[in-house]
Amino acid sequence: MPLFDELAARRRSETLKALGHPIRLRIVDLLNSRAHNVGEIAGLLVVDSAIVSQQLKILRMSGLVQASRRDGHSYYSLAMPQLRNLLECLKSCEH
Repeated sequence: MPLFDELAARRRSETLKALGHPIRLRIVDLLNSRAHNVGEIAGLLVVDSAIVSQQLKILRMSGLVQASRRDGHSYYSLAMPQLRNLLECLKSCEH
């Protein structure tokens, strides 16, 4: 019996594609601790706000990140808490 059926494999592949860019992976790692707005993320990662916005759009479209409005800003957080486990797994696989 296969480990993953075709649909499950495609879904997992899409998740990995969404995380497959260094800036997106760094954003998700940042959001692992708490919600941030675009300006905060850009400042912490030393990346232009427009680039952060583009990458957040991809993460949102993938369903990995969600946004909420507060104090006139959009704050981004992980949509799936299970990503924390994946981040820990990736960190343990570094060489």
